Amino acid sequence: MKKHTVRFSLNGTPREITVNANELLLNVTREQEKLTGTKYGCGIGECGACTVHVDGRPTLSCLQLAVAVDGAEVVTIEGLAKGRELDPLQKSFLDNNAVQCGYCTPGMIMIGRNLLDENPNPTEEEVRTHMRGQLCRCTGYASITKAVMGAGKCATGDFKIPAE
Repeated sequence: MKKHTVRFSLNGTPREITVNANELLLNVTREQEKLTGTKYGCGIGECGACTVHVDGRPTLSCLQLAVAVDGAEVVTIEGLAKGRELDPLQKSFLDNNAVQCGYCTPGMIMIGRNLLDENPNPTEEEVRTHMRGQLCRCTGYASITKAVMGAGKCATGDFKIPAE
């Protein structure tokens, strides 16, 4: 099989990799780049565990060919933090106990970050609608929704996490 050279930005770092034409972005980030935060869930684009951002748009990396990101900017869950400082949404997931088994969490955070970039103060309905393709088997989504809403409101200074 013919190999292809792909040049792209991965979490802000220029990368040049050689891949087969049929290699998936998920496998490249996990196996070649050793960024294992993005999870393999279903392999058919149904669960969202593999969500990354490609040129600022949420992308299911289990369906995205690596050759298709040539020239693109790819951000994985590892790329949201600034050094050792977590993204506000990552912090909000921890503060709101939105992490149970943690398997879906990277995809949830990536799609939630996309929503907050578009709308920093979403309603509960907007959060639930935007995240409808992300599956979690451990929660009822209430803590996840609360975390996304909380991170957005923290950014605008309008939110304090309520006492339970």
